[in-house]
Amino acid sequence: MISQTAEYALRAIVFLADQGGVPRTNVQIAEATQIPVGYLAKVMQGLGRAQLVSSQRGLRGGFRLSREPAEITVLEVVNAIDPVRRYSVCPLHLPSHGTTLCPLHRRLDDAAAAVEAAFQGTTIAGLLNVPTSRKPLCRFPCSPVPLN
Repeated sequence: MISQTAEYALRAIVFLADQGGVPRTNVQIAEATQIPVGYLAKVMQGLGRAQLVSSQRGLRGGFRLSREPAEITVLEVVNAIDPVRRYSVCPLHLPSHGTTLCPLHRRLDDAAAAVEAAFQGTTIAGLLNVPTSRKPLCRFPCSPVPLN
């Protein structure tokens, strides 16, 4: 439904949202979210260009959200990295279709519109507004459960 890169971006944003504004380094984010650190650097650049995160250099530097988690939607994050694909014209460019989509592409576009609506209606704060035991991203920010 969404690309691996967009999912990585969401993991990073949710992690930062849970940090209370404290900057986190690429290494800290990568470890907590299980994203390869080299790939994360690329993701964070994209999020920075979209002004969803800001970076600070220095000893206590790192990345933090540029806005409050309640002001950032899942759709903004996804669109910053790899937008949901919509169909406005036939992707096969068939002259007989013009701007009228065939049943297949109409259904695909309807599904994409539903995904966009769901993502637009979901804020990052909403993803964190759950009991601690149900925080997103499996283990973070909860402590790992020891294996017996």
